[in-house]
Amino acid sequence: MDATTDRKPVPQQRPLKPLRSNSPKTQYLIIYNFASAVLWTAVLGRVLLLVPLVGFGRAYQGVGVFTKWTQTMALLEVVHAATGIVRAPISTTAMQVASRLLLVWGVVNNFPFLAKSAAYSSMLVAWSVTEVIRYSYFTFTLSGFQPGFISWLRYNTFFILYPLGISSECWLIFKAIKPARAVRQEYAWILQLILFIYIPGSYILFTHMMAQRRKVMRGKSVQKAR
Repeated sequence: MDATTDRKPVPQQRPLKPLRSNSPKTQYLIIYNFASAVLWTAVLGRVLLLVPLVGFGRAYQGVGVFTKWTQTMALLEVVHAATGIVRAPISTTAMQVASRLLLVWGVVNNFPFLAKSAAYSSMLVAWSVTEVIRYSYFTFTLSGFQPGFISWLRYNTFFILYPLGISSECWLIFKAIKPARAVRQEYAWILQLILFIYIPGSYILFTHMMAQRRKVMRGKSVQKAR
């Protein structure tokens, strides 16, 4: 499921007061977010190049393994939230990471023929665009700057990307139920349960993003009033 976690916004296009930029923690987070932005840019680039050239059916061959490990690296975000390295709700962070790991390892990895569906490519586009924006936002913020266009993208594009990602994920899970049943009945039951959980889970994550957006937009309104 697609939602993201946030830190406090910073004034637009202005250097911040020292954000402990020399501290090991801040330097680590800058490197982590920058590396993640680069990796997801690579995922997006591969999908956008492969689909027109070879079609949806062969996109997985060119981007599947790379995406699996790029997404798996996001387990560090659960560690960050759990240990207090970042101020982020561990519940929503874990929910997002777990749902994506289910897709790349528990669904597509086990049934790669499902990746021939356009839903796989649309899911990767939604994920990668979201993550390029999110990780770029955090990289700039931690470095002491926040370009206005990055902030706008961060808190507005999810209106399109979230439904696109969720619908693609649900379709892939639904299509995986039948082959999963052939492997083990319990496997299919788990996928059915997860699909059922997606309804309240999606609502929780979407409302979390809406709350973050309201907080940021309210802050910008106060700044303009000054």
